[in-house]
Amino acid sequence: MKISFRPRLLDTLPGYGRASFSQDLSAGITVGVLALPLAMAFAIASGLSPAAGIWTAIVAGFLISVLGGSRVQIGGPTGAFIPIIYAIVVDYGVQNLLIATMMSGAMLLAMGAFRLGSMIRFIPLSVVIGFTNGIAVVIFLSQIKDFLGLQIANLPGEFFGKMKALIDALPTLHLPTVAVAVASLLLLLAWNRRAARTPWMRRMPGPLAALVIMTALNALFSLPVDTIGSRFGGIPRDLPAIALPELSLGTLGKLIAPALTIALLGAIESLLSARVADSQIDDRHDPNQELMAQGIANIAAPLFGGFAATGAIARTATNIRTGGRTPMAGAIHALVLLAVVLVLAPLASAIPLATLSAIVVVVAINMGEWHAFAPTELRRYSVQYRTILLGTFFVTVVFDLTLAVELGMVLASLFFIYRMSDLTRIERIQIEGENPSDGTPRILAYRLFGSLFFGAANKLENLLLMQDGHPAVVILDLDKVINIDTTGLDILQTLHRNLHKRGAELILCGLNPQPGSLVQRSGFSERLGPDNIAADLAAAVARARQVQPPAAEVSYV
Repeated sequence: MKISFRPRLLDTLPGYGRASFSQDLSAGITVGVLALPLAMAFAIASGLSPAAGIWTAIVAGFLISVLGGSRVQIGGPTGAFIPIIYAIVVDYGVQNLLIATMMSGAMLLAMGAFRLGSMIRFIPLSVVIGFTNGIAVVIFLSQIKDFLGLQIANLPGEFFGKMKALIDALPTLHLPTVAVAVASLLLLLAWNRRAARTPWMRRMPGPLAALVIMTALNALFSLPVDTIGSRFGGIPRDLPAIALPELSLGTLGKLIAPALTIALLGAIESLLSARVADSQIDDRHDPNQELMAQGIANIAAPLFGGFAATGAIARTATNIRTGGRTPMAGAIHALVLLAVVLVLAPLASAIPLATLSAIVVVVAINMGEWHAFAPTELRRYSVQYRTILLGTFFVTVVFDLTLAVELGMVLASLFFIYRMSDLTRIERIQIEGENPSDGTPRILAYRLFGSLFFGAANKLENLLLMQDGHPAVVILDLDKVINIDTTGLDILQTLHRNLHKRGAELILCGLNPQPGSLVQRSGFSERLGPDNIAADLAAAVARARQVQPPAAEVSYV
């Protein structure tokens, strides 16, 4: 198989001029400014330093834009990764998180190279909504500690342990922290609402506005709250040393499952973001190239102390809204972040952690599709859809995302098999002149509908038992059968053997391309005989009347 590697950047360079650069520069600066508070907030919520989030946005964001398959995708850390990253940090430590991230990058690179990008779309919408809303709840719960200023040394990653720790720590609630968090939340919500009607406010993203205002107030009044400086010692201005994480062979096998979770979530979120972007700019992204770029970015980011990154829907939408139309806007956004770190890093020490917590809370609220849980909305869909949606949501919140996706996919597959089996049916066809006085027809004909596969195998049990009698010829009209799998073929072969033992014949007619191809490739057509595969029912009946033996020659034993 030939591996194709062609970033969309190469397609946009011909004809790229000053006007295009001006648009990309404006969009890149805006998105870079927006990405700063989000990168720090997501990193802190994941149990990492704010510098880890910033360098993830710089390194991974640059590579995703320059090497990706979308013209406008903006990459970096996202809220969806918070529960996964936090759990890995708690269970395995930061160094093993970096290794798991690089492993996930290799998986993503392989998925893109082997052209598996389109397969991500096979995940049902009910599973996507279920785990997206579940992740939003988990993110919200993870912010209660910093939002309320609770004194918890290490917040457990497991749901029940986390809830117990939060409840036990409620007496340590810190009122100044709550006041800053609530003020930041109200300011952010009000800014976002007014920005929709006020042009000048749209130039400064809501998260940045809340960050600047609350940081300025903290610097002026020395508020008694935790800050980036007090907890993390600020953000280093120096470039991080490029280094491989320490590899522990003893835990390498244990990291496969977390790495696969990061890879799957990254693939799903990035391709969903790219699809949303396509609809806004009337374009079509290359999903395989996008996955390869995501893979390279996740391999490179940990070398700089970063962690998992993917396509960010909110930042991508902001890029489009502010005029970005080529990957250069994403590259500029990464360079803007780099400039901010090198020049303004000392000012970050005064940023209140409660403000960053409020930003993440708003992200969690906005990322959930809460209308999908409304009773009126749920009643519109089948029991199977509701079961998958609510089951995936519940398992995501209480257990973990990997198990939730696995459960959702298993339930979706089982319900699909049941539905396809239910749609598959067999009808008896009355053949003119086949009403013998002894009640035993010489020719039996059946028309099959749907798919003859392992889930519908029981539909042919009556034929195998010959409950409709013991004819000399059985005709199966497969004109309405769209698919046959090996189990369905085995049933047909069993029916043929049973009839052959009694001296009776099996005739197939109306074979569509896929069933016909399987019958030919398996050699079943040779055992049937070319004359016993007819073009249509009329030809099959004519053939049956030629080959049916006298009644005395047919054994009914």
